[in-house]
Amino acid sequence: MNHLADTNLHTWTLRFMALLAADAQDQIAWLGERELETKDAVEEAELLCRVSEGLAERGVLESADLHDLRAIGRRLGEIDTACRVGLWANSLATDPAWDDIRSLTRQFLLTRLGDWRQPLPRAVRPPTGDH
Repeated sequence: MNHLADTNLHTWTLRFMALLAADAQDQIAWLGERELETKDAVEEAELLCRVSEGLAERGVLESADLHDLRAIGRRLGEIDTACRVGLWANSLATDPAWDDIRSLTRQFLLTRLGDWRQPLPRAVRPPTGDH
């Protein structure tokens, strides 16, 4: 990968981890009217945890970062298939796995950035169909 792609991937990883680390009410507020499926949130986070290996090989992430991201990836992988069905906002309120993931991502951000409280990713509104 090139430097720009690595930088963008690194930035997106940190932003998505900030979303996973946020308090549940902040996550739900961030979702707003979006109907994000739980499986999509899990798959995105799992993907970022997997590609972090390449970022570490290229010196973008440290070994301590990898340790934390692997732990997050393992916990995401433990979420039962049945619990991946439905809206993420509902899962955040009912599935205790998200409390574990929140704790793990907070540890990652604390190690990486010195504080787990980070700005959430900019919300992207779905297209309205008006051109």
